Amino acid sequence: MDKLTFGWEEWVALPDLGLPAIKAKVDTGARTSALHAHDIETFGPAAKPKVRFNVHPIPGRRDISITCSAPLVDRREVTSSNGETETRFVVSTTLDVGGQSWPIDITLTNRDGMTSRMLLGRSALGDHISITPTEKRLQPELSYDVYHTATLRQSAPKRALRIAVLSREANYSTGRLVEVGEARGHTVEVINTTRCYMAINALAPEVHYDGKRLPRYDAVIPRIGASVTTYGCAVIRQFETLGTYCVNGSAGILSSRDKLHAHQVLAGKHIGMPTTAFAASPKDTSNLMGLVGTAPLIVKLLESTQGKGVVLAETKKAAESVIDAFRGLKANFLVQDFVKEAAGEDIRCLVVAGKVIASMKRTGADGDFRSNLHRGGTAKVVRITKEERDTAVRAARAFGLGMAGVDLLRSTDGPKVLEVNSSPGFEGIEKASGKDIVGKLYDEIELRVKPRPGRKRRGD
Repeated sequence: MDKLTFGWEEWVALPDLGLPAIKAKVDTGARTSALHAHDIETFGPAAKPKVRFNVHPIPGRRDISITCSAPLVDRREVTSSNGETETRFVVSTTLDVGGQSWPIDITLTNRDGMTSRMLLGRSALGDHISITPTEKRLQPELSYDVYHTATLRQSAPKRALRIAVLSREANYSTGRLVEVGEARGHTVEVINTTRCYMAINALAPEVHYDGKRLPRYDAVIPRIGASVTTYGCAVIRQFETLGTYCVNGSAGILSSRDKLHAHQVLAGKHIGMPTTAFAASPKDTSNLMGLVGTAPLIVKLLESTQGKGVVLAETKKAAESVIDAFRGLKANFLVQDFVKEAAGEDIRCLVVAGKVIASMKRTGADGDFRSNLHRGGTAKVVRITKEERDTAVRAARAFGLGMAGVDLLRSTDGPKVLEVNSSPGFEGIEKASGKDIVGKLYDEIELRVKPRPGRKRRGD
């Protein structure tokens, strides 16, 4: 390593923390380096703990805050120059100066009242650095401009994230979210949605769980069951209020779960779907059926999931009987045209971040017009058309969902959206397609929670 000469102040970079430019004061009187940090919290397993913190890299600019994370290597008592002793977290990272890089340990502390955001102690300097205390900035100049440009977002490291999966079930999909996230170095915590409770106020809204306030999460992945949709979406709204990135927002989940609302949204966006009619308590069953067409017809409860509460009425008489039965139960239901040419098959398109990343054809069990895998259906990979791809993407976008399973029927007049699922299962489509669906979801999460460039103020 070439010998470097430092002045009493130098521009440095901490690339592993996502800090490409920061001014550091060189202090050979201090053993360990120190970095200005706030909102410091630990996370991850006890065997390999991590620490997460925020940094204001530019003095006087509290509006620019970079969230960092790093391996936690120690907790250490440090005595400052004014004689005060403080217990600090110590993290390990890489220092980059003048085209050279080497590992250093840094303590985290609030240096808000200090001119320098960082202090370089003697243990970080090594034998290859000489100090000229009467000079400053002898190494190449950097610039705070990087925090105002898209370059920051593009070059930020894949830092360890703290992610919450809202789920009440220990199933394949939840297990995969934990497995893949932890393999990428993230901490993934499964939170039972119904055990969350909320402090709702203007100044400090909070989410609590099992008697404790939940920490700040980088992202939330909702896996909200249909039976707890209303409460689950209230919990998601609370995370949204806190500014947490939620893969699927509360509004999109609510509107996609309500089959009547969902069809109205699709119709409003001119997205193809089976002809549908609705009435809370129709007095004239024949007129309701006439709005849809002739038998066979589909009669579907609004709250139906996984094919339950969905009935195929093959004759007009059968349709009248089913409708009268549902009406007698005071149940809300839809009546839909039966797309005969679909022949008991549909196509599940998995949409992530506005792209179809996998698709499969689902075929119902013998004698069953429903193709749900939960009801014994089978799945195989399928090649979809551009029109089908565009329809699936438009449907997910109509509800503002970052991840969605869009179910399509192939009809003689183009693809028709049967349902938009905000909590699609991963098992069937991963096995059918052979793709790492969950990995692609994490790609999007990691991209979304990277540092965002600040808006440059006049005079900077």
